[in-house]
Amino acid sequence: MSTQHQITFDRHEAEVPSALIAESLKNAKHTSYWLDNEDRPQPHASLHGSITAELLIVGGGYTGLWTALQAKERDPQRHVVLIEGQRIGWAASGRNGGFCEASLVHGEANGDNHLPKENALLAELGAQNLDEFEATVLKYSMDVDFIREGALSVATEAHQVAWAAEEAEASGVDYLDDHQVKTVINSPDFLAGALDNKSTALVHPAKLAWELARVCRELGVEFYEHTQAVEISDAAGKVKILTADGQILADRVALATNVFPSLLKRHRARIVPVYDYALMTEPLTEEQRAAIGWDRMVGLADMNNRFHYSRPTIDADGNFRILYGGYDAVYHFGRKVRSSYDSNQATFDKLAAHFFGSFPQLAGVKFSHAWGGAIDTCSRFFSFFDLTHGGKVAYCAGFTGLGVGASRFGAKVMLDLLSGEKTELTELELVRTKPIPFPPEPAAWLGVKIMTDHLVKADHNEGQRSAFLKLMDKIGMGFDS
Repeated sequence: MSTQHQITFDRHEAEVPSALIAESLKNAKHTSYWLDNEDRPQPHASLHGSITAELLIVGGGYTGLWTALQAKERDPQRHVVLIEGQRIGWAASGRNGGFCEASLVHGEANGDNHLPKENALLAELGAQNLDEFEATVLKYSMDVDFIREGALSVATEAHQVAWAAEEAEASGVDYLDDHQVKTVINSPDFLAGALDNKSTALVHPAKLAWELARVCRELGVEFYEHTQAVEISDAAGKVKILTADGQILADRVALATNVFPSLLKRHRARIVPVYDYALMTEPLTEEQRAAIGWDRMVGLADMNNRFHYSRPTIDADGNFRILYGGYDAVYHFGRKVRSSYDSNQATFDKLAAHFFGSFPQLAGVKFSHAWGGAIDTCSRFFSFFDLTHGGKVAYCAGFTGLGVGASRFGAKVMLDLLSGEKTELTELELVRTKPIPFPPEPAAWLGVKIMTDHLVKADHNEGQRSAFLKLMDKIGMGFDS
């Protein structure tokens, strides 16, 4: 590493005082800021006994909730039941950064790498999906803090300035030079930027889950929380789902279990849980807000392989706060999903160092919350689908951090698959193909470690990808971010 270029965030880790970091995190709650809300709805009852359903949805995150909502919109009389192992929106749907993006394939470059013939169509479908997402929010008067003002990608290294200019060649994207980018968000680290004005919205993640559930209830969806599905089987032309204290016989089933082990065991090798972490500041003072700018409510990300994402939010009292997350993506041996992994002090310290290095004018700010959670990562970085049990069971997972918007599209695809009809969506290559599975342990852990090391080296080598990374790109295992 000593022969490689030192990047901006290396310097921050070396230069920001450890005492400042410790003080800023001293009173931070290790729980999601979004879920730490007195308006969180009370849970529904759990299931005891046997029930039937025309459509059963397993999973109460975004994918399951969007499936339920769209199913009732298609057929208001359909008997739809949703079960959730814990509480609505408690996992990734209540812990993410609230970036609702149009992309269905984790960015144009990743789409070109995996689905070059279809990428242009998928971009159109993604833009349509975001428009429909916004229309649904308006139709049902959903209180989700939806703001569609775009996102800013920033160059923090000299070689990335050209990347910003290249991004700005796309329609609706503005190039910002060294001076212009600082008028949007004031950081000495920002050398240039690409401001995408239309393809990203910001939402309050937990409110989105809670409001989707509210609308579903009003449309007649039946909910059971603290009801974990443990087994799936065929049963006399229907599908039987067993839970700890009950069972459901359903005509059709949509599995929306995200990072958690699928009831379809053949897909467990296609997902690995990767842990992502974030901080939320306490409210900024008027002076601090003025010092940073950020008058436009845009999302923010840098252009490194290990990138940060950040965004403003206005809390219930009208105060301005900043979320800051990303950079580390932690994989634990054995693909385990554990609540103990949701907190990672070393990563929290690192994020705080990067935050204060990028925004030295905010050196007195404290963090109110520091949290993490698992992302359902697949080898191609975007969702995949399956249809099993004679067309009666659909499955969708693998969003890899971009599920806030794409989960709505995934729900739409599952409903098309369960309809038994050929549609534009069911014929997509995205839907008909699947990502390469991850190998068993210890090869999976070793592979992720090698991949991470090479991505770090690329960041320290002006973005130049090694022969190993190029090979992984070629065979479809390329982790591009």
